[in-house]
Amino acid sequence: MNIILLILKNHSNVVKQKINLLIGFSTIVLLVLCAIQIYLVKTTYDYKVEQFHAEVKDKIGNITNNYTDLDSSIFFKKEILYKSIAEKFIKDKSYRNQVKADLLANEYRNVLTNRLRQKLSQEFKDNQVTFAVVVNKFIVFDNATKTDTIFSENPTIQNAVYGNLTSLEDAFMVRNYVGTTSGFKNDNYKLLTEDCLYVSVANWEQIILSRMTTILILSILSMLVLVTLFVIAIKALIQQKKVSDVKTDFINNITHELKTPLTTLSVSTKMLAREDVKENETVFKAILETVNRQNIRLQNIIDQVMSNSLGFEEIELQKEKVKTTTLLQTIIADFNLAYPNVQILHDFNVTEVTLNLDKFHLTTAINNVLENAVKYGCQNITIVTSQENDQFNISIQDDGIGIAKTKQPLLFEKFYRVEQGNLHNTKGLGLGLYYVDQIIKAHQGSIKVVSELGKGAAFTISIPAV
Repeated sequence: MNIILLILKNHSNVVKQKINLLIGFSTIVLLVLCAIQIYLVKTTYDYKVEQFHAEVKDKIGNITNNYTDLDSSIFFKKEILYKSIAEKFIKDKSYRNQVKADLLANEYRNVLTNRLRQKLSQEFKDNQVTFAVVVNKFIVFDNATKTDTIFSENPTIQNAVYGNLTSLEDAFMVRNYVGTTSGFKNDNYKLLTEDCLYVSVANWEQIILSRMTTILILSILSMLVLVTLFVIAIKALIQQKKVSDVKTDFINNITHELKTPLTTLSVSTKMLAREDVKENETVFKAILETVNRQNIRLQNIIDQVMSNSLGFEEIELQKEKVKTTTLLQTIIADFNLAYPNVQILHDFNVTEVTLNLDKFHLTTAINNVLENAVKYGCQNITIVTSQENDQFNISIQDDGIGIAKTKQPLLFEKFYRVEQGNLHNTKGLGLGLYYVDQIIKAHQGSIKVVSELGKGAAFTISIPAV
């Protein structure tokens, strides 16, 4: 039997390892699939942004009539402004510090801003568009000597020569103007400038997201399906693992339960074969009685497993009219004979109530709760009855070791036992409370437990009083 138990334990450990590996692998696969899905959505979003920018650039290209009408006006006026400022710098190098201020405060600023804004409003009727032309470079160079960089900076809204854009944060560059200006009074000098046209469309992110509605819905649905399937699979694996644990515990428990009677039968059989025992009639009869008791014990264990395999739907109740107070007093009296060291107090708060129930099964169920309390260190038990909302309640309070919150949801499951350190410190197959739960459910009632570790437990059985 020990060899069989060892083989079953090893098999259980292998199953647990496989389940843990499968759960880990499934988690990694789910994370990878989620990452791929997010990457695809991000890639699509970036593509839609580029597509949107291209559309805006094409529309602005239409506004400027293939870059001839409006651009010509802009270039003409800017060239006059830039040339006059460059002339001042050539004449007086100390003018360097005033160049940017004069560029930004130019006389064409409002005129060009209003003109381009009107054009953009006509083309972008459904969207609010803001813009700015930002000067990045202003470089004067002498053919014969050297380059004199007045400034060369990264684009910033502070360098906007015209436009109504307040920030470049959500704007994108539409056009880049790089040009040279010559024809100064001193022919040795030339001017190199670089300007950029930035545009921002109000609510551009919402526009792009609305274009991605179908993709986003499909992505979200696929993610939900993946997560749902993953959760279902993990729950199934966890349940399988729990079943494996329960089977292992049951095998351990029933092996423990069978070991004592089998050992006693083995010893008794050997003793019966001895000549001195055969000749002593008293000893012979005593050993036969022992064999008979152990046979009965084995049969009871087997019957317990068989009878408790039924669910409450399959249990056939033999109901009769039973007086509850009389029934409970009988149960307490019998229990006191079996466990004289355990004190039972009772408080029957209701008058005699007659219920239609199965006397045998309900008696066995209540006895199981009482015996379970004794198994786990109880010395005192209090039984209280009450009636509320057509429900007859039987509360059984003990002062045992109590039950941890994490273990209470499993308390009424088949083969489950609350372990306290050593696996076999309390006997049983883990079927007692499962049987209680099924019997109460067969009576269309319910049972609940309230407990804290180290503070005992209170089981409340509720049965319909009508």
